[in-house]
Amino acid sequence: MGPREGEVRIPSGCAISAIMDKSGKRMSGSDILSSIELMHDRSNGLGGGFAAYGIYPEYADLYAFHIFYEDREARTETEEFLRNYFDTEVAERMPTTKVASIDHEPNIWRYFMSPYIGKLRDSRLSEDQFTMNAVFHINSRINGAFVASSGKNMGAFKGVGYPEDIGRFYRIEDYNAWLWTAHGRFPTNTPGWWGGAHPFTLLDWSIVHNGEISSYDTNRRYVEQYGYECTLQTDTEVITYLFDFLVRQQGMSQKMAAKILAAPEWDQIDHMDPKDREFWTNIRACYSRALVNGPFSIILGSSRGLLALNDRLKLRSLVVGDKDDKVYLASEESAIRLVCPDIEHVRQLGGGEPFVAELYPEVLAQMESKKNIYTRPVSMATAGDFE
Repeated sequence: MGPREGEVRIPSGCAISAIMDKSGKRMSGSDILSSIELMHDRSNGLGGGFAAYGIYPEYADLYAFHIFYEDREARTETEEFLRNYFDTEVAERMPTTKVASIDHEPNIWRYFMSPYIGKLRDSRLSEDQFTMNAVFHINSRINGAFVASSGKNMGAFKGVGYPEDIGRFYRIEDYNAWLWTAHGRFPTNTPGWWGGAHPFTLLDWSIVHNGEISSYDTNRRYVEQYGYECTLQTDTEVITYLFDFLVRQQGMSQKMAAKILAAPEWDQIDHMDPKDREFWTNIRACYSRALVNGPFSIILGSSRGLLALNDRLKLRSLVVGDKDDKVYLASEESAIRLVCPDIEHVRQLGGGEPFVAELYPEVLAQMESKKNIYTRPVSMATAGDFE
């Protein structure tokens, strides 16, 4: 007879970690690698990954696509599609290093691109929407091709393996970023495969998640109404799309979007003052299908900074601390103290209360001022819906 309940240690599944410098100063991937490696026992080798912001300053105005290919045919079809809709400045194989524990890795390429001006104009879409549609076309309609990340001046590095091995495989210590997030995966209901590893990304959004989304089917049907396609075989994917819809398309702040995902319980709303009660009653009614249920802690990365959120009952731990310009987050305090022994203001995040850390306003303004408007050759072909 096997072990009984209570006789086996079952960790709280998955590990997440983040390090951000609010001054925009970039740092190598060595600290985030050490932080996530300390939480090795929270993973089972079926997924690990990192998101990094500020790593491609020389191509800051171009979309950086990291793409997995399972075979030569997938790459041929994808690159033909990209040639029709994007001006590609660089196409190259992703630099990697052989790691003994990682095998059956896909062929990984990266591309720095911008939409053709003519196709973008004819589509009557924003640049981001045009690019999002291209991502979904590749992921859902080209067999054996998966876009790991598609933002500007950022990238996701993920795969099947323990996170420390994935980090060494991608040589993340060679990259410098002002924001790093990391994930060690312990999948319970979904398969461990390269496209299903965290972070999940869309444009410059990235999500690392510890927990389980019991409202996934409701959330998935909700975002699919607005053109999002959940094809990566895991519940976490939908969180990324919810933030993109609420913030980029609905114009909400990240904090407001987070409050919708973890909205107050009805009994809490009943005890609010009349003005707040009316507000939250309307929010719950309008965005009921964006409410995320289940135990979770998440870290959202973007070009502005990071946002962290626990479920309303705080069923997954998430610790935050800071030191000077840096902010640290992790599933365990030890993973922070390892890389910053003199960390200050250490605390647990409250249930359903978003924590936001953004670049300093002057840094954000400086980054915006450096963005150039690229002029590309006008394509004579007719814009389509990528069919």
